[in-house]
Amino acid sequence: MSIEQIKNKINETHQVNATSHKIQDIFIDKCKDLGFRSEKKGLFSDYKTPQLRPDYYKPINETGIIMEVERGKTITNNMDLLDIWKCHICKEADYLLLIVPIVRQTNNGRTTKTFDPVVNRIDSFFREENFINVKGCFIIGY
Repeated sequence: MSIEQIKNKINETHQVNATSHKIQDIFIDKCKDLGFRSEKKGLFSDYKTPQLRPDYYKPINETGIIMEVERGKTITNNMDLLDIWKCHICKEADYLLLIVPIVRQTNNGRTTKTFDPVVNRIDSFFREENFINVKGCFIIGY
């Protein structure tokens, strides 16, 4: 994400009506080089919601990491909370890599802060009184 070419392409693409897939496509080849696989099926087959899939998944020794790329619905549709829940119930992943906008532009010309609220919401799961079984969540803003 810190490679100059990738940063520039994200800045060009991260506009009103951009999709998470368009953002994801910018850096996904590098993620694949690092061992991430697209939408690993079967991670949630033990549940009544087997259609759940992460954007990407990478096995790491006895566990794994789920990567989710969000854009417009991160806060309004609680996608960040869905992502942490998916990692929480996934038997093959203990880590979540969550990629979210720092701010999101809206059609009416306003911006909505996204990154800071996501960090604050996810932080609540890592407080002793609320511990979940996710060992770590790495949040990257673009």
